[in-house]
Amino acid sequence: MTENPGRTPRLRRWVASGAAAALLLSGCTLLPGPSADKAPDTGAVTADPDAVGDVPAGLEPFYSQEVEWEPCEDDFACARVEVPLDYSDPGRATIEVAAIRADATKGEPQGTILVNPGGPGGSGYNIVRDALDRVVSDRLRGGYDVVGFDPRGVNRSSAVECRTDKEQDAAREEFIPADTPDGEALELLRAEAREYADVCAERTGELLGFVDTDSAARDMDILRALVGDAKLNYLGFSYGTQLGAAYAGLFPERSGRLVLDGALDPALSNEQVTLGQAAAFEKALRAYVAGCQAGDDCPLPGDVDAGVAALQDLFQEVEENPKPAEDGRLVTIGSFVQGFILPLYDDSNWPTLTSAVNTALQGDYTDMMYLADLAFEREADGTYSTNATDAFLAVNCLDYPMVSDPDQMRRDEAALVAASPTFGAFLAYGGLTCEAWKYGPVGEPAPARAQGADPLLVIGTTGDPATPYEWSLALAEQLESAVHVTWEGEGHTAYGRSNDCITDIVDSYFLEGAVPKDGVRC
Repeated sequence: MTENPGRTPRLRRWVASGAAAALLLSGCTLLPGPSADKAPDTGAVTADPDAVGDVPAGLEPFYSQEVEWEPCEDDFACARVEVPLDYSDPGRATIEVAAIRADATKGEPQGTILVNPGGPGGSGYNIVRDALDRVVSDRLRGGYDVVGFDPRGVNRSSAVECRTDKEQDAAREEFIPADTPDGEALELLRAEAREYADVCAERTGELLGFVDTDSAARDMDILRALVGDAKLNYLGFSYGTQLGAAYAGLFPERSGRLVLDGALDPALSNEQVTLGQAAAFEKALRAYVAGCQAGDDCPLPGDVDAGVAALQDLFQEVEENPKPAEDGRLVTIGSFVQGFILPLYDDSNWPTLTSAVNTALQGDYTDMMYLADLAFEREADGTYSTNATDAFLAVNCLDYPMVSDPDQMRRDEAALVAASPTFGAFLAYGGLTCEAWKYGPVGEPAPARAQGADPLLVIGTTGDPATPYEWSLALAEQLESAVHVTWEGEGHTAYGRSNDCITDIVDSYFLEGAVPKDGVRC
């Protein structure tokens, strides 16, 4: 799940030192779904030359490698695929991409669908292992193998390494006093950012400079060839739409059936993305408050404006008086806001948020800390199950040039607060981390292009809090062969959590090549 996506939230008055909200662009869920129910085929495979296609000089060994699929996770097959560290110098060094496969449940598959859940930093391995039946319908599973993979830098693949589990816990508890006219807090933040960047560079090594989205998209083409597909079939959520759009731009002739759900607009700068998300989260907050007040036992009084004001007062109290959760860990405003935002991703989780708000209003922040731990992927034993927070920052520092001029950051903060009086100030000053980064940036915002690609399917949700609906319209407009489908609903992304209309459109597109009419609304 994510995720402020692409940008480390920085907090008003008390500033969280930890990189919060790493999964705000991912389509995360609160509970795992069922796993696969059929043991897949295993063994060594090499790519069919007809599927590989033309390969640039130096990349032939990667496209022709033998891949050993082994039984794993009870019902799946897993493999590790070698890819070049640096595509401009493929002989320099290699890294690995971890993949997990669930076989089609009804006979011979018509192909393979690669899945990415978002982030950047989200684990495609985990989403297939833990939530396959939520991500892909039974009908679609019947006709396709499904492969989840951890992009370079993420989790089980060659991974970014920054903070240890204990260091991550400590960072989430740390806070910095209010800024002063001479910029004391800003300098403290800069020093912290430099320390974090130094640790990441020391522990990760040169991989840290090669976890950009374009490199990950090139890895997907090797995966496409090695699963035997002449064209890529792909289901990308949230940041996964940016990864899919990058692939379509690099390999339009190899782009098959691509679904991009909860789209990012690649033409936007980091600062424009953050501003758009601030407004979308404020809109989602108001929808949540209205839903809460329409039900029973809502702790938020009066109309929507009064309910939002009560939450803003609660945030203020947490900022000024952080308290320990039941396990003794300090709940600072960074963790509290992260825990609050997570359930906004799916309106079916609004009752869970209401329960946490109710206990927080009574002075107990334990439930909100539990939600924050889910967002950070922290287990009950104190371990973090993925490196999503670190990978998220590493990818974004390469993909986006970021503003770090103090005066401009303060102007940006004012714009964020205007767009979102509740959340805006918590999303400011994200450029400081990347200012200290040892690599990049290597990317620039630019409209997506995929001239010559087969028809692509872009889906937008009208009440999406993390990737505003307008971004999906923009991406569909940029991609020459794309059609756009709308889900009129609340929450982040649509397929797997919306309605039969969306499910039927996506399934028919993959299984039958049925391209819906542009502009369909569900």
